[in-house]
Amino acid sequence: MGRTGLQMNSVSAVSLSEKFSLAADPATWGSALSLDQVEADDELHNPDPARDRASDKAGPILTLRGLSNLGCVALIVGILLTLFAGYPLISYVKKQSLSNNGGFNVGGTNASGQVPSMAGNFGLIDLDTPQDAYTKASYADGTEWDLVFSDEFNTEGRTFYPGDDPYWEAVDLHYWSTNNLEWYDPAAITTKNGSLEITLSEKKTHGLNYQGGMMSTWNKFCFTGGLVETSVMLPGAPNIMGLWPAVWAMGNLGRAGYGATLDGMWPYSYDACDVGTTPNQTLNNLPQAALDTGGPHFNETLSFLPGQRLSRCTCDGEEHPGPKHSDGTYVGRSAPEIDMFEAEISGTPLTGGVSQSGQWAPFNSGYVWFNTTENMIIPDLDISTFNSYTGGQYQQATSVITTTNQDCYESTGQCFGNYGFEYKPGFDGAYISWIANGVLAWTINSAGMAADPAVNISARPVPQEPMYLLTNLGQSSNFGFVDVKHIPYPVTMKVDYIRVYQPKNAKNIGCDPPDFPTASYINKYIDAYSNWNYTTWVDGFNGTIPKSSFLGQC
Repeated sequence: MGRTGLQMNSVSAVSLSEKFSLAADPATWGSALSLDQVEADDELHNPDPARDRASDKAGPILTLRGLSNLGCVALIVGILLTLFAGYPLISYVKKQSLSNNGGFNVGGTNASGQVPSMAGNFGLIDLDTPQDAYTKASYADGTEWDLVFSDEFNTEGRTFYPGDDPYWEAVDLHYWSTNNLEWYDPAAITTKNGSLEITLSEKKTHGLNYQGGMMSTWNKFCFTGGLVETSVMLPGAPNIMGLWPAVWAMGNLGRAGYGATLDGMWPYSYDACDVGTTPNQTLNNLPQAALDTGGPHFNETLSFLPGQRLSRCTCDGEEHPGPKHSDGTYVGRSAPEIDMFEAEISGTPLTGGVSQSGQWAPFNSGYVWFNTTENMIIPDLDISTFNSYTGGQYQQATSVITTTNQDCYESTGQCFGNYGFEYKPGFDGAYISWIANGVLAWTINSAGMAADPAVNISARPVPQEPMYLLTNLGQSSNFGFVDVKHIPYPVTMKVDYIRVYQPKNAKNIGCDPPDFPTASYINKYIDAYSNWNYTTWVDGFNGTIPKSSFLGQC
């Protein structure tokens, strides 16, 4: 088979070679190959200067084709110039600064870049907030204020573990500073049926017998001045003692539950350089009233506070978040507290009420503030009464107790009661007003915390720090008798909404405003703000106390 195929291929190759072969001499090919031979198209390739000159001048310079070519070139050049030169210039000229909406980044995101998980609901104002709640009349002067933040808690099943939410974060710790009986766990907080729910359970958690919850907007959403309102169903029953539900606010330089950050910061609200900034409010055993007006429990000593850590007396070059006054002294900084409400049960028969208060330092002599009728205004004395507790060695309180709607509890009518506080920061003309049962409960004017010569301290301003929001449900014997035998565990506080309003001409939201910055200081000492086991600034966290000009340390 193979041999036959080879023979056939050889025959074919010979035939093709013979058929298409050419001799080596081109003259034998049969074509005219002489250089003298004239061909028909030779004239086209022979140059003729005279002829060519006449032909080249025959046409016009400007032709439609030429103009089209030039136009295309010009268009391409224009497009390239606009793209690489014009567009950047136009963008710069027409640039509009994008709002942070009180957050750290564009659009109101927090420092971690988080935005709400609810689809399409990304801003500081919840899309579920009804339109008629976008403005609110001031309780002080009736002027119309604008909504700047709201959370309606309508999305089912929200969680508040770190990183879950752009504005709220639940803590995971024991609130040791008030000897709470429960462990605060993020698992105790969720949203259900259109409300935030914080549940206190008889449940072993981290070695404690109870589990509760606390969450806040610390370092995520803050405000300075304004009106905060909420609608709440209180937990348990209005005649069983021991629960400690609360909604409140604190200055951003202190993180609730993180003791080191509060040491020397809470509950100060002070911008003077005098003995009010010193440990125990004394220097060289003076003034005398700081030694003998504190009550019998602690040998009459007025204050056990360590002194204002970031005071106006801070020496140049010491660590301080700033800013400075025009005279070169630092602005006194702190972590003040305003309590919208702390619910309590008291009286005979037992009746539900709320303590609505401000916490202050340094302290008046004997913790007695200037509670004249001009400075303490209570519209309805039938339901609101002056709180006999005015303070102790770690805080001074200005407080009024108001009877609540007894149906607005979990175990009774299950209605929601409206609470809030409105305040104007600063000194002259400043105030705090509290709202209970949807109406004005009481007001303290700034003159109530005026200078007190008896203890040589200056006026304490209505908090000027950027404030963040907190809400919690726990229990502690520090707040009163805890009737664990009759509390119907689990009990739940339900919050329908939280809304913040501010005057149209005085909107100030954000945790790092230029006149009261916090971000750089917090970032520098972030370990103290992240580890609740650091209980004190010096011995626990190993921080330092800035030197004081008042103490002669500069």
